[in-house]
Amino acid sequence: MRIRAISLSLLALSTGAQELHAAQSDSPASTNVGPADTEIETVIVTTGRLVTNPNLEQSSPVGVIGADEIQLKQVNSAEQFLREVPGVVGNVGSNTGNGQRGAAFVNLRGLGVNRNIAMLNSARLTPVGLDGQADLNNIPLALIERVDVLTGGASTTYGADAVSGVINFITRKDFSGAQFDVSDSRTERGDGDHFRVDATFGANLDDDRGNATLSIGYQNADPVYQGERPFGEYALSYLNGQPLLSGTTVPTRFSLGASSYQIDPQTGGFPATTSFTGFNFNEQDLYQVPYERFNLFGQAHYEVADGIELYGEGMFVRNQISQLNAPGGTFGQSFEISYSNPFLPALARSQFCAANGLSVADCDAAAATTDPFDPAYRTFRTSVNRRFVESGLREKEFKTTMFQFRAGVRGSITEHINFDLFGTYGESDQQTRSTGQGLYSRFVNALDAVSTTECRVGGNCVPINLFGAAGSITPEMSDYFNTATTVGTLTSLSTLRGVISADLGISSPWASNQLSGAVGGEYRDYQAANRSDLASQTPGEVLGAAAVIDSTGSYNVTEGFVELIAPIIEDKPFIKSLTAELGGRVSEYSTAGTNNTWKAGGTWAPVDSLRFRGTFQHGARAPSVGELFAPRTGALANLATDPCAGVAPTLNANLRAVCLAQGAPVASIGVIPQPPSGLVNVVAGGNPELKVETSDSYTIGVVFQPEFLPNLAITLDYYNIEVTDAISAPTTADAILACFGADPLNPSAAAATNPACTAVRRNVLTGELTGSFSEVGGFPLPLANLGRLLTDGIDFSVDYRHELSFGELSFALDGNWTNRAVSQLTPTSDSHDCVSRYGNNCLSIQPETSWNQRTTLTVGRYDVSLLWRHIGGSKVEEGTTIYAPYAKIDAQDYFDLTTRVELIDQLSLTLTITNVLDEDPPIVGSGLGLGFNSGNTYPSTYDVLGRRYTIGARYKF
Repeated sequence: MRIRAISLSLLALSTGAQELHAAQSDSPASTNVGPADTEIETVIVTTGRLVTNPNLEQSSPVGVIGADEIQLKQVNSAEQFLREVPGVVGNVGSNTGNGQRGAAFVNLRGLGVNRNIAMLNSARLTPVGLDGQADLNNIPLALIERVDVLTGGASTTYGADAVSGVINFITRKDFSGAQFDVSDSRTERGDGDHFRVDATFGANLDDDRGNATLSIGYQNADPVYQGERPFGEYALSYLNGQPLLSGTTVPTRFSLGASSYQIDPQTGGFPATTSFTGFNFNEQDLYQVPYERFNLFGQAHYEVADGIELYGEGMFVRNQISQLNAPGGTFGQSFEISYSNPFLPALARSQFCAANGLSVADCDAAAATTDPFDPAYRTFRTSVNRRFVESGLREKEFKTTMFQFRAGVRGSITEHINFDLFGTYGESDQQTRSTGQGLYSRFVNALDAVSTTECRVGGNCVPINLFGAAGSITPEMSDYFNTATTVGTLTSLSTLRGVISADLGISSPWASNQLSGAVGGEYRDYQAANRSDLASQTPGEVLGAAAVIDSTGSYNVTEGFVELIAPIIEDKPFIKSLTAELGGRVSEYSTAGTNNTWKAGGTWAPVDSLRFRGTFQHGARAPSVGELFAPRTGALANLATDPCAGVAPTLNANLRAVCLAQGAPVASIGVIPQPPSGLVNVVAGGNPELKVETSDSYTIGVVFQPEFLPNLAITLDYYNIEVTDAISAPTTADAILACFGADPLNPSAAAATNPACTAVRRNVLTGELTGSFSEVGGFPLPLANLGRLLTDGIDFSVDYRHELSFGELSFALDGNWTNRAVSQLTPTSDSHDCVSRYGNNCLSIQPETSWNQRTTLTVGRYDVSLLWRHIGGSKVEEGTTIYAPYAKIDAQDYFDLTTRVELIDQLSLTLTITNVLDEDPPIVGSGLGLGFNSGNTYPSTYDVLGRRYTIGARYKF
């Protein structure tokens, strides 16, 4: 067997523990697990540059995750192992139900999922949505040879979006034979079953002039509900640690005057107190998102003439991912109800009459007639909070079909000139079907009842009973107003790219290697559109959901680029090698005009065992189709404390004036409740006036490979990335600051006329910032080129392999120390440094320190490998009021143990125990970090499933 070694002179961020004893056999997919001969094969990593000369060193740090590491972890999607890479910030993924988009992305350096590019074999993947990101669920893991992770910017090499870096998935090009992989995983508690099977076939053609490979895969995952873990049974308030229950309740809560009361089904009336029994929405949310996936990937290449090769690849993926949430309901929407409603209890009727100023006689007369033309006929308007527990869970089912084809030709024009020309075309069609939410118009029809069996509109309408206990809504009632809705998102990407690279025939007087250069051009065309049914498009029609307005957008970009690598000095005293690297790109966007990016870097090796490297890059990112063209619609955002809530407006005249100017009724002042579940309405959407955002980044690093210990490699790299004119939107905290000032309970006298205040729109019945999106605008949060982002830190790695008399011991440590992660979303916003912080501005966890350390012992046909994953501690943002036990997260350490054995030459078995010590996640309550905080913790950062067992088998022939 030959041992494959990654050339660590090319690595600075070795992400997620490198290949087990540097990889296996002559193929990373091999099942050979025991040591044999130790012939060394070097992998030349060219991700991040255009020049392909393997004799030239690269100035940009590139991390590598080998296929063997993926096999040892026994993960089922690229997102699952990438989110554990030091320096990557957890995003909404497979362990988060709320905020699920039916796709998975990676957030390099915490700069956002939209500021990096996911590529397959150095070609962009078709995006899954209007924001331009590729779905990592589409990556064919069974055929992946390695994953290159380049951080610190790569816009010059790959174009816009590569502000924070590139993730390049490289497939095996010479697979021959057949290989079958099957694995099954479940937690120690017996749930969360995850099944995966892959079949890969390949053949070398015509005396190795070519190769054709086909990989087919299937996966299925079961849901894990938050209520199935003791720490997720209830959402816990981050303010006091008590269960945080929804104000959308069973029995129904109605507004009566300026206050809300929960009806008592026993008496048929409202109690004297406004207290109510809240609804536990948490137990039916998810810690593992259920999905089913089928993927097909094929590739081929053939040398049609000496030095000329045709190649192509194609992929087809069908995903079905389900987001399950607690039952839907009416979330404070207001409705007209007749006093003669047949389900309205007499006591409740009299209380509504009294609250609305009707005499007893008028009330009785109104109760006696259902004829709207009768002078005695009356209605009242009330906000309604009722969970449709009888309708079951809300389900949002994402069905995504994606295909992409690539065809190209590459080869040599002369001995020193190479070329590569290819084109790609891909489409993604995501159909989102939602059930269990209810339609406003049908709900209105069902409330306008003339009897217990007949609605005023007639037809198939079934009257609804909102005034009873759970079960008062019959299946017939539920079936009428609960109608499935559908939203389709269609995207396409066309690319044409050509590169010529060459040795330039000249060299420095002090170097033997020639100067190498590359020049090329690229054209990309993006198309994206939303198509939804009428109900989904109508604001406020789907209860508890924002409208999805049909939208269409596109843009194209034409680019030219050049790169030069110049060996300056070689084999001189104190200068074993000195190399300079330059590059530039000109991009012409149909929407954002012309933009230039460039880079400059170099490497210096004073001796063979020591090399210094550095690079500076000026990058850019153009706005996506969604950022440009998405219609402005309602959404939800975090806000725990509303300045207008409670008695505060009665104690300050300026505050009272602001609340009234925002639409709160006079009667609500003093009794406005705090936001239910810590959520408020906001308005967000695209802005066609957006421009390109720019970035400056640099890295400085060192690689040490001592001659006295040849199997040791140490890397250390400092990175610094700053994004200016960043496309961003203010947070609710920013909106509060802009309106109310630094002391929200004591605004200035001019605040009531401040546009930042009057732009906020409240519920005209209750004064709250929640309710139907068609009635309550909440906070406007527009996109603009006003933000600034800055992060810097150090990546480090240590890799060592030691031969023993009975086997081999390998050690790999890869880590990150983040110094700053600063964001300022608008010039008037506060600046937030989110390193080791969490809250409503620092949405996900970005620890100061994190590392992965893998130790592996190989003896004959056996491997035993221990992975130690460390996540540094964090604490709540400054100025955030929080329950004391939730104010800090201690450092978390997870240990994963893998045993692998080759039973026979063709068959190996792998057993992985993840989270061996069965560590529970840290609990910080709910409401801090919309989408990222779920189930009282951050499930994309910390383990919420507990100890898991995965057994896998690989058979190859």
